[in-house]
Amino acid sequence: RQQAQEAAKRQQAQEAAKRQQAQEAAKRQQAQEAAKRQQAQEAAKRQQAQEAAIAAQKQHTKPTTEYHTTEKNSKTYKPKMITIPAGSFRMGDIQGNGNSDEKPVHKIHIKTFKISKHEITRGQFRAFVNATQYKTEAEQNNGCYIWTGSNWQQNKQFNWRNVGFSQNDHHPVVCVSWNDAMAYLKWITQKTKTKYRLPTEAEWEYAARAGTSTKYWWGNEIGHNKANCYDCGSKWDNKQTAPVGAFAANPWGLYDTIGNVWEWTCSEYQAPYAGKEQQCVVDTSSVHVIRSGSWLFNAANVRIARRFRYRPTYCNNEVGFRIVQSQ
Repeated sequence: RQQAQEAAKRQQAQEAAKRQQAQEAAKRQQAQEAAKRQQAQEAAKRQQAQEAAIAAQKQHTKPTTEYHTTEKNSKTYKPKMITIPAGSFRMGDIQGNGNSDEKPVHKIHIKTFKISKHEITRGQFRAFVNATQYKTEAEQNNGCYIWTGSNWQQNKQFNWRNVGFSQNDHHPVVCVSWNDAMAYLKWITQKTKTKYRLPTEAEWEYAARAGTSTKYWWGNEIGHNKANCYDCGSKWDNKQTAPVGAFAANPWGLYDTIGNVWEWTCSEYQAPYAGKEQQCVVDTSSVHVIRSGSWLFNAANVRIARRFRYRPTYCNNEVGFRIVQSQ
């Protein structure tokens, strides 16, 4: 009898252990199913976000030609301006793999301002020339520097009208010096009775970043066909300028802040950063900062933090400008 009782107890214990194992297995199964449902929900959310981003990009990929006349029956085109909100940002080589002159990374506060939605176009510059009979420095002197595929060549025949490749009036004007940009600004200020200037280097980077902290406003990889540079994957790469607005705008509505053409700023070049990036200078002997990179430079050199500089009399077929409306 005792042996039978002990056997019964062992049987009961085994059955209880089996029930406990079954319960634990059921709990694990439920947990796994819940985790799978959560993963599926998260994947669905990511897919929705990706589809929304693609839809937003497609909405902005058509070239924009938002020009309007300042006078009836006039070819004087006033640039479309975008209001940039006030705020603070970290300026410089945030990722830590840039150039030495992009340091130190420092925080800057920017007041609200307006900046042109696009680079100043050949058509807009033509209106200025037609109204004033202005001669650019390339036309007055020894011509514009042109990239031949192996070196830079200066020739009297090259200027903003003939830049070494085909352009129409919707392309950014190039072969213009800093002094030429200042002459345009003086004219458009008088013409519209609104004060315009070049952006400071800090204003330019703040507007180009548009609240982001990555190499490019869309992320840390150049991607494919998102801009015009040496290896950006566009049909204009390493050949010529693209029409303004040919790619998606950044989150604040600015076009072509990555590549296409370098853009003059009003700031004097200083390395390392020590405050001049927040200032405008009118000294024509200063070396001025240019930003954005161009159709000729590779992905590493069209990063938002990338800086370069030229003398105010220098011009080539990869440098243009955009403008700021003073508050």
